[in-house]
Amino acid sequence: MAESQFTIMVVDDHPMWRDAVARDLESAGFVVAATAEGVETARRRAAAVQPQVVLMDMQLPDGNGADATAAVLAASPETRVLVLSASSERDDVLDAVKAGASGYLVKSASVEELVDAVRATADGQAVFTPGLAGLVLGEYRRMSNTPKDDGPELPKLTERETEVLRFVAKGLSAKQIATKLSLSHRTVENHVQATLRKLQLANRVELTRYAIEQGLE
Repeated sequence: MAESQFTIMVVDDHPMWRDAVARDLESAGFVVAATAEGVETARRRAAAVQPQVVLMDMQLPDGNGADATAAVLAASPETRVLVLSASSERDDVLDAVKAGASGYLVKSASVEELVDAVRATADGQAVFTPGLAGLVLGEYRRMSNTPKDDGPELPKLTERETEVLRFVAKGLSAKQIATKLSLSHRTVENHVQATLRKLQLANRVELTRYAIEQGLE
């Protein structure tokens, strides 16, 4: 997919920062279809624009980024939310992910890191500032250790699909996985798509959560 097809919305209550991020993304070839300064404006504009990716601040005047993430996804279910916040506090990170955010980047990230993160988020990957991924993994591991009722038998994955899934859970891209396993990028993507079909999952974010819940990380 060409980057010009990506539609982005930037949500931040600081106009200068919001406009600067929008300019950086437009310079990289993305289409910034909307900006918003709070929860309610984000919800309304997401409903109107249906952006592919929303960059979300955590501190907003009429709520927080978790509230806004939930509101945006309710208004535009196909949107993926990438938090871009000055805060790296545990509760902020976990609240955002639990609300449906696909990733979490701190504002100290470079423009190049931001652009790469937007591309990855649009591609369905979970993107986290180094150090925060471990926090989220730990929370999912804790949740997966909570006793659950016996459910239906899990689908059988091949040895190679399971191997690829382990790397997906670690946050590696298809290109990185291909290098590690000496496979082609297309072969890795085929394994990922086959696994998604077997597990009846929608994207890599859900696949990562499944892998963690099964202890495959």
